[in-house]
Amino acid sequence: HNPSEGNVLVCSEVDGGCYELITFSLTSSSGSVTDGKRGSCMGPACFLGKTRFAVLDRQTRQIVVKNMNNETTKRVQPPVLTVDGIFDGGASGRLILRADDRAILFEVQSRRVLGEVTAPKIKSVIWSPDGSKAAIQCKYGIVIVDKQFEQLCSVTDAVRIKSGAWDSSPTGGTASEIFVYTTINHVKYCLASGDTGTIRTLENPIYAQTVMKDQLFCLDREARTKLIEIDTTEARFKLALSQKKYGQVMHMVKHSRLCGRAIVAYLQSKGFPEVALHFVREPKTRFRLALACGNIDAAIECALTLEQQSESRQGGRDTWGQLGSEALRQGNYQVVEMSYQKTSDFDRLSFLYLITGNIVNLRKMLAIANKRGDIMGRYHNALFLGDAEERVRILEESGNLPLAYISAKLHGLEDDAERIQVAIETCGGSVEGLMEKLSTEPKKASCLLQPPTPIIKATKWPTREVVKTTLEDFEGATESYAEEQVTQNNATDLNDDWENDGYGDTLASGMDDMNLDDDDLGDWGDDLDLGDDMAETKEEVVDEMDGLTNMGESVGYTLPDAGRPPAACWSINSSHAAVHSAAGGVTSALQLLNRQIAVSDFSKLQGAIVGSYLGSFVSVPGVPGSGSMSVPLLSNDVSGHPGDNSLPRTSLKMKNLVNGIRSGYRFFQGGKFNDSKDAFASVLLDIPLVVTDNKNEATEVKEMLEICREYITAIRIKGAIAENSGNPARSTELSAYFTHCNLQPAHLLLALRSAMGTSFKHKNFISAASFARRLLELPDMSSERNADLRVKATKVLQKSEQMARNEHELNYNESSTFSIDCASFLPIYAGANVVNCSYCGSSYAGTSMKGKVCLTCGLSVVGIQTLGLVSGS
Repeated sequence: HNPSEGNVLVCSEVDGGCYELITFSLTSSSGSVTDGKRGSCMGPACFLGKTRFAVLDRQTRQIVVKNMNNETTKRVQPPVLTVDGIFDGGASGRLILRADDRAILFEVQSRRVLGEVTAPKIKSVIWSPDGSKAAIQCKYGIVIVDKQFEQLCSVTDAVRIKSGAWDSSPTGGTASEIFVYTTINHVKYCLASGDTGTIRTLENPIYAQTVMKDQLFCLDREARTKLIEIDTTEARFKLALSQKKYGQVMHMVKHSRLCGRAIVAYLQSKGFPEVALHFVREPKTRFRLALACGNIDAAIECALTLEQQSESRQGGRDTWGQLGSEALRQGNYQVVEMSYQKTSDFDRLSFLYLITGNIVNLRKMLAIANKRGDIMGRYHNALFLGDAEERVRILEESGNLPLAYISAKLHGLEDDAERIQVAIETCGGSVEGLMEKLSTEPKKASCLLQPPTPIIKATKWPTREVVKTTLEDFEGATESYAEEQVTQNNATDLNDDWENDGYGDTLASGMDDMNLDDDDLGDWGDDLDLGDDMAETKEEVVDEMDGLTNMGESVGYTLPDAGRPPAACWSINSSHAAVHSAAGGVTSALQLLNRQIAVSDFSKLQGAIVGSYLGSFVSVPGVPGSGSMSVPLLSNDVSGHPGDNSLPRTSLKMKNLVNGIRSGYRFFQGGKFNDSKDAFASVLLDIPLVVTDNKNEATEVKEMLEICREYITAIRIKGAIAENSGNPARSTELSAYFTHCNLQPAHLLLALRSAMGTSFKHKNFISAASFARRLLELPDMSSERNADLRVKATKVLQKSEQMARNEHELNYNESSTFSIDCASFLPIYAGANVVNCSYCGSSYAGTSMKGKVCLTCGLSVVGIQTLGLVSGS
């Protein structure tokens, strides 16, 4: 319906689908209803504005826009052909289209798709009162989206969903936040955070219309209105928790009937065990919650209770063991000591005394071990205390006389050593050779083990006192919630006073007289469509003192945000594949290479990618016994650390490319064509992972890319000449094409000499004369070292001019500009259909190579239009 103009669209599925537009007066309650205007449609009809509505044509599946006189003003083709229903889009000029298992937000005026979500079997769309959210009701689920059609959550149910409505309560902060929906037997709720729950059961199905606080206004199957009482305390509790309204949360914990394992499990899963700790009294559950939230005092209280209730000693040991682990994590050594004493864990207790410097208690542990007859306990405590005499005594009493003798000699206890020697010899043994087995070198000689001398003795780790949050303080929660209620009541009273004074009606009537509707602007509407990005938005007023005045709502002390590691910043600061590889983002690096130069065969780049990753870090050895430190190497840290704008150093540089090009030149000059091809191919594989520092280097990299392409093509043609040595016409053609590759002057001289000789040999004198002229025109031919070649070319030119005929017809026209097909090695003249490699630019005639890997570089796909090589960081 259109509440501002008094229009109602009534839709029915009778006769394949129809609608009726009914108009009634809003000013007079006794006014009659105007006869409706009817038409056929597919699915429901929707208002696009105050003076327009839209229907879906059954035959053409087009969106038909009509005015209030039921006259067609526009026809719009939907973005997909399978649209079978339209729904309200939540704003003027927008529709939600139902197509297959999708919901599409479509703007009719600009014909743009603004968003799309997966929603199978859509039944209806319910917008929240403030228009910020929409619930897409499906047959077996609910999908909640925001105004921009971003999915917030999705809920599925085992039974069919009948209806749903948003909470419209004017107070409490739940309006447009809680969505209540009904099934055949239940009333349930759903929050935008994804939390769901059951409110109550039903005897008969109902159809929800409006939710106000704890009242549900609905219709039954006979279309009779009903008012059902519901309890949304659980939903309001979860909503307040997700919105971090901790004052309201604790007020509900104190005054509402929230209990049960489900709520406890929910609070634990959301990371709020301290809330559940307030209303859980069962000792075992309370102990688990106290450990989860780090409340040592509450955990001790529960542990003592569980110890009294426990029938077996093992149950108490487990409880105190868990408490000791948590207390040790927090550095509370007093509780750790008590836990170890309760569990009789003497070994851990001795070590605790050692690391805390409690030498007095460590001596007591030695005495306790002596009374208990624990040989290993005595030895360990003597070792911790550095008591060599006690260790010798323990070894002697336990029958380890050779070890006792060695220990006594090493520690200078000569009297004890003589006594033990007598005992060994009395038993028929000997001490000869015992000390020879020990190394007496200075670096490996034994020394007396002594415990570290404690400098500062403390019972706990140094901790910072944290102010108790509202989640732990009932009084703070009550005061905070009371202040919120007073603020909301004052705001409500102010709005009531404004309306009672009549200013609201006067302002509304004045705005009505101005007739500022933007739904029907004629031709202006088409010219001034600014879209969502230019829409006017209200500026939020930010209270700079809010963080200081509303301390009751804060979570408590939080550590400062940790800085991001350099590798995490690199991929954000650059779109170069080498930078992403250096950061360890191999997946994103491969995606960039595919998008920028259409790379499909990544196996050839494995070495360069691994090198970029390994070359961006240096491993610095640490102190003995510790691991080495990995330090990132930055390229922009000359004037200081760049912080979040850091970029890595990469292993491949311009120098590597220049060396590769020079190697290729050297092998080509010497006739080692396979080695030359490998050198140029290696440069082609390295170029995508080279980061240039300026525009000049970027230009040089692109020139190197062209050089590699031309030389690899020339070498491939040279190989084809050798394969076609028995075909004079084809070998002569290939020799001619060979001279049209963009080579260095010294190498072009070699190509022209070869082509001249091949043509002259096969009696193609016209071609031979052409090559001889080009050869003689080269600047290098004037040098003394090419004197013999100059004489030979002159003779060939004279002989060819005398004969002036070609023995074989060639597919070659030297006067026309052409490029070479890198697959068939045939000329491609201007105007012909051609596709190119997205990376190296190799040309291919026709479309036979489109979608295949380039034969020159072996990396990229031919015929895909891309951005091209990105060389700068």
